[in-house]
Amino acid sequence: MPLAVKAQEAISPAVPGFGAIYQIENPDMSPDTSLTYKIVIDVTIGSASPKEVNFALNNIARMFNLHVASGVPKENMDIIAVVHSKAAVNMLNDKAYKRINKVKNPNKDLISALSKAGVNIYVCGQSLIVRGFDSKELHPDVDISVSALTILTEYQLKGYALLKF
Repeated sequence: MPLAVKAQEAISPAVPGFGAIYQIENPDMSPDTSLTYKIVIDVTIGSASPKEVNFALNNIARMFNLHVASGVPKENMDIIAVVHSKAAVNMLNDKAYKRINKVKNPNKDLISALSKAGVNIYVCGQSLIVRGFDSKELHPDVDISVSALTILTEYQLKGYALLKF
């Protein structure tokens, strides 16, 4: 069945101000609103530019917004973001980020919004050490895991679906 497309405003019901999506009327497939969505997200992609919001982090907001806009209760979304590799720098506070990139961290408000919405954000401790970042330099809404490898395997064994951004 062809999808009727019409101009509409983007919305962000779960993570206000980020990950804007469009409501789809009468889709042939939509999320099961009776499920609890347990999702662990492997975030390795860094920002395209130090001045830009990280696409992968914004995609977490999009995924959350898509589920909630489709009728999944916000409390049925259990989301864990595991950040490492080139994305680790995006987890720094403004002072540390500016020291490295000469601009304030454009991801700080998105990180706060994700956390406020209920997303648990972990940065890989191994990535911090390899990149020379101090744990005191992290955004206050970011926690540290021993490693991305251990937390990703643990959550998958606990029944979380794995997404990679």
